[in-house]
Amino acid sequence: MPQLSLHTPIADITLYEHQEKIVALDWGWVEDQEKSPLLLEAKNQLDAYFDGQLTSFDLPLDPYGTDHQKRVWTRMASIQYGETMSYGALAKNLSSSAQAVGTACGRNPIPIILPCHRVVATGEKGSEKWLGGYSGDGGIWTKKALLILEEILEPELF
Repeated sequence: MPQLSLHTPIADITLYEHQEKIVALDWGWVEDQEKSPLLLEAKNQLDAYFDGQLTSFDLPLDPYGTDHQKRVWTRMASIQYGETMSYGALAKNLSSSAQAVGTACGRNPIPIILPCHRVVATGEKGSEKWLGGYSGDGGIWTKKALLILEEILEPELF
């Protein structure tokens, strides 16, 4: 399976491709890399995203998951750069429960590109309660960093 690791401002990440579609984005670096045109394009788009020059990814994706998870990820992908949606609003939109949406977010195999960081809880904006959770490397710190990058949160020392 072709895979490509890259350095980002939040962590080293590795992209995985299967049958010319991105299937996963994992935290960390792999030694044995097999580049492909799609992985190089994904790297270029991620670099542009982290440089503040890209607000929407245009990549073929094929995340593995249940039908419900795929519905959540599809709807989550439509949350625009710089915007958020609550777990509850996303659940209502899908006739689901907020807990099931949270579980699907936590199992998102392609974070950042499928922007689970844009799904938040309730409470005061920026508070730990409002942020909800984040299953990626670094947890809430990483979610905050992505929300700051998208100018959803003001920079702060954290």
